[in-house]
Amino acid sequence: MNTVINRVESQPTTVSHRDSAPLAAIGLKKTYDARAVLDDVSLTLAPGSVLGLIGRNGAGKTTLIRALLGLIETDAGEARVYDEPSLRMSDAAKSRLCYVPQQPEALGWMTVRQMLDFVAQFYPNWDRDFAESTITRWEIPLKTTLAKLSPGERQRVAIVRALAPQPDLLVLDEPAAALDPVARRELLREIATRAGEFGTTVLFSTHIVSDLERVASDVAFMHQGHVLLHSELDALKERHLRLHVPASAAEHLVGKVPGEVARRPNLYGGLSVVLIRDEAAPWPALVDAPGVQREALSLEDLFVEVAG
Repeated sequence: MNTVINRVESQPTTVSHRDSAPLAAIGLKKTYDARAVLDDVSLTLAPGSVLGLIGRNGAGKTTLIRALLGLIETDAGEARVYDEPSLRMSDAAKSRLCYVPQQPEALGWMTVRQMLDFVAQFYPNWDRDFAESTITRWEIPLKTTLAKLSPGERQRVAIVRALAPQPDLLVLDEPAAALDPVARRELLREIATRAGEFGTTVLFSTHIVSDLERVASDVAFMHQGHVLLHSELDALKERHLRLHVPASAAEHLVGKVPGEVARRPNLYGGLSVVLIRDEAAPWPALVDAPGVQREALSLEDLFVEVAG
């Protein structure tokens, strides 16, 4: 695996409950069957940000989300929600967040109508008009039990259930996995609207890079239990390059180039070198060396290079 890149944001300081970091992981470690699923993971979400967590299946995304929300205990480290320990969250903190798991299965014996009426009682800001209109638009049968819905329908209902309370913090684990393209686009539009107009903080995991690029303000790459990179999306696009270094220049390279995160031989000789520079740092001299060609990478290509 390539070298892990430390681009973790500063840890939250003790501020007012309203302004504190919605989610923070500090040195989280979790092992299953002698395999490190989370390996010293630190990550902080700024209020109002939309963080897209990208990684292959088994990278640790779901485990990280469950640890952040206090749904599992970790072997080491600490997870916090609005500056409270996730495992001992107050009711006030719980009322500010909503979560959609990858496979929603809760309350399967209830009909859609019963579940919505039941859950609405716990949220004073429940948006009944939004819930009713969205369920109708998505043609979800209200009298059918949740267990008898298709996977896509169950996921749609779970999304409505999470959005209707108008939460300050929205956490979605692979929310588009079972959605058709139209429903997926609606969900992304809703995420963008809530973040942009209402300041909702959003964390969503995905393996669909195009979804992430549509709505995320920040991105984090996960691979084999590590957060390899965490950055603002726009800044990241301006801070990375792939260099095609001809053999004549490659043979003079000694050690790593500043900012180097991946290196591999080119098919026709020379090297391919991927760089990510620090925000205020200049590009290394290699960028302007004779014969060296620059290439901007897509976010998906960058992830493959960093996590390959």
